[in-house]
Amino acid sequence: MQLLHALADAPGGVSLARLCKHLGVRMSVLLRTLAWLGTANLDGQPGPDWVRVEDRGERQFAVLTPVGLAEHAQRSAAQTLQGS
Repeated sequence: MQLLHALADAPGGVSLARLCKHLGVRMSVLLRTLAWLGTANLDGQPGPDWVRVEDRGERQFAVLTPVGLAEHAQRSAAQTLQGS
């Protein structure tokens, strides 16, 4: 998943505007995706808590949580094994 990869490369987080540009998506799509990957309660189930959004002054940043970092590492390892 490109979003997890982009956030894993930036431990301090990435501004939402920069993330939209990097991924080539609209802000509304990014916000829905971040809610789904965060802790938002969707269909009665909490999200996986892979990302969180932080307010820093007038800007918002997406940050990978420790759970998200572990998920990214697991996906990267699986992808490496498939490529072997």
